[in-house]
Amino acid sequence: MHGAIVCVALPCLTFSSGDGQLIGEGLDGFYQSGRRLLARCRLRVAGREPVALQGRLVASDRARFVAVVRTPADRGPDPELSVERIRDAQGTERITLRSSAPGPRRFPLEITLGTDLAELAAISAGRPGPALPAVVHAAGLRWSAPDGRYATVTADPAPTTALASAGLLRWDVELGPGASHTIELRIRSDRPVRPTGRTGGDPLPEAAAEGDDSRVRPLFAASAGDLRALLRRGPGGPADVYLAAGVPWRCGPPTAEGLWAARMVLPLGTRLAAGTLRALARTQVAGSGADLGLIPGPLRDAGPHLPPSCTGIEATLAFPAVLAEARRWGLPERDLAELLPAAERCLRWLRTNAGDGGLLGEPGPGGPQRAETQAHAHRAALLGADLLEACGRPGADSWREWAHGLRLRFREAFWADDRTGGRPAAARTSDGRLLPYLSGGAAHLLDTGLLGEGAYAQGLLDGVRTEQLARLLGAPDLDSGWGLRGLGAREPGHNPFGHRAGAVRVHETAVAVTGLAVAGYEKEAASLLGGVLDAAESFGHRLPEMYAGKQRTAGGVPVPHPAACRPAAVAAAAGVHLLAVLAGVRPDAPGGTVALRPFRAAPLGAVRLSGLRVAEQPFAVRVSRMGLGMVEEAAAGLRLGT
Repeated sequence: MHGAIVCVALPCLTFSSGDGQLIGEGLDGFYQSGRRLLARCRLRVAGREPVALQGRLVASDRARFVAVVRTPADRGPDPELSVERIRDAQGTERITLRSSAPGPRRFPLEITLGTDLAELAAISAGRPGPALPAVVHAAGLRWSAPDGRYATVTADPAPTTALASAGLLRWDVELGPGASHTIELRIRSDRPVRPTGRTGGDPLPEAAAEGDDSRVRPLFAASAGDLRALLRRGPGGPADVYLAAGVPWRCGPPTAEGLWAARMVLPLGTRLAAGTLRALARTQVAGSGADLGLIPGPLRDAGPHLPPSCTGIEATLAFPAVLAEARRWGLPERDLAELLPAAERCLRWLRTNAGDGGLLGEPGPGGPQRAETQAHAHRAALLGADLLEACGRPGADSWREWAHGLRLRFREAFWADDRTGGRPAAARTSDGRLLPYLSGGAAHLLDTGLLGEGAYAQGLLDGVRTEQLARLLGAPDLDSGWGLRGLGAREPGHNPFGHRAGAVRVHETAVAVTGLAVAGYEKEAASLLGGVLDAAESFGHRLPEMYAGKQRTAGGVPVPHPAACRPAAVAAAAGVHLLAVLAGVRPDAPGGTVALRPFRAAPLGAVRLSGLRVAEQPFAVRVSRMGLGMVEEAAAGLRLGT
């Protein structure tokens, strides 16, 4: 995956290598709603394959490929025919030939096409289908599967010759000096769709970022583009949108990753958060019993020392916290009233399933208690209390008392003392044994959540332990120079390519940057921030969900992970979030205020963010080279808090 050029406008996407030729190997092809409509699209000009020069994304949903064609008619070493292919995820390709020859050139142009109409899941598992026979159809070809599904390719202008047996379209082209000739291919299925991001349901505003640092503008633009590309629509109409977790492996129903991503882009408005929460609420377990209120989710690898974790628990605990923070950013009252009952059911599930000691374990007998799960539970309790109190619902004081008890139990049960100052254990077994491995998941202990008047909630750790954790997060064991490792470099089982065993995960790095900045540890936050921005530049500003946690060296570049989703919702959201964190925008829309807490050191120099949303109105902020924040545009009546 790391070398593929991927155009995305879900539910449509394309995969190809850098030369632009689709040869039917691996994931090559045009896809729609998880089915490959076209696997082969191989171009030959004058009987030769073009010599590829460049292939790159020009937007999240479009790629441009440039090549030249060498022929015996060329006067010297300089090629006289060039080819440009513009490929769009929705299923179009424009092929333009240009001649620089001094006289007319005549040659055949041939495109070989084919498909298996296989499902993406089968292809990614190494089980593509057999090539299907083609029939001539209109100005192109058509393929049909045994289940009745079909795909067509039509060309404009129509080909001179169409050979179904060879899957071949051929044109006889004549180009004069300086002339060009364009052919457009349109790939369609029996179930036409329109990408969510290209409809009126797009929940994201046209925001922008600029600054002294040349990385700011392209990272923000690429991240916002990838977020639009990953939008999916639910059954509830234009407002019912959410983010797919990532391409190509997780393009299905809403997940915990989609919810974390929606939370990180709250500076772009609350519509995406509302749509994601609405989609997850539909899946919530009803009825009675211990699972009442649980949002189901798949299991996920948790590294070499723990069994797989349940992402459903993560989503259940995130739900009330994200709803509470969305309210602070200006979630409309009608959306809040609709979603509040689901948040209350999430809190009820937490109360039912927290153990006798108030600690939450993984499902099943003997499931371990993970430190980051306790952080999610603590945040859910405090922000849930804030939400209940604001909405006139009972239980707020009870949840604050519960969170206080969890803080005391966590500090006693999860802190592993040593001669260097100690560390939070990654987990605790059912028999009370600590697993004192240093992991990037510890960053979640600093992610406390936004309350009113620009304040953040209290965390699980006291001041001394927070300082120690900040030191650990900023040390080379976890800070690779490109971002935060999932497991410390000197820990048993470390693997720089391990999903949660040493690879850099962009989401956890963004969580660490925010938590460190809020806690006052800007030096450590700025180091992680700079590492991710440097990595983003090497990835063409399209951040993958993870990359290898190898230590940065002079002149080095980050090493890709071959199975990482790219684009990925949490990575694209992190690109927006990391730049927004520099401004330290802390809204309290119900209270009519917004506070600014920018990085005092201004590690990227001056930065300006425009087109954000606070209280559902445009918001723009500038941070000077001196680290001073200034609001340039805001909703009428919104006051600057202290």
